[in-house]
Amino acid sequence: MTEPTWIDEEAGQFVRLYALTGGRTRSSGDNFDLIAMVTATHDPTRDDSSIGPEQRRILEIADHGASVADIASEVDLPLGVVRVLLGDLHDLGLINVRSPVKVAPLPSERILKEVINGLRAL
Repeated sequence: MTEPTWIDEEAGQFVRLYALTGGRTRSSGDNFDLIAMVTATHDPTRDDSSIGPEQRRILEIADHGASVADIASEVDLPLGVVRVLLGDLHDLGLINVRSPVKVAPLPSERILKEVINGLRAL
């Protein structure tokens, strides 16, 4: 077996991003909000040959809970790639993804004017 080709000592072995996702650009993780919280549902050190080193690193980060954006930053991969990897982990039941709480809609201008007028009347 031949040794892997290295670009240089600092860069390490170069793997194209599409190889990490199996050539896919879409997954069930496409709808994950940037601020959605990701938590691991199992021990990230468990031996699981069905996941790669990048997904194993995501599980380690998610063990303490992190947002999708934080995970992408921590693993230093593009957001689209991280969403595909998160979708795979979610489909395997290895992570939970909690969407951010919806913010109530802002009151209308009419209601705000009525409140201001009511305060002035006091």
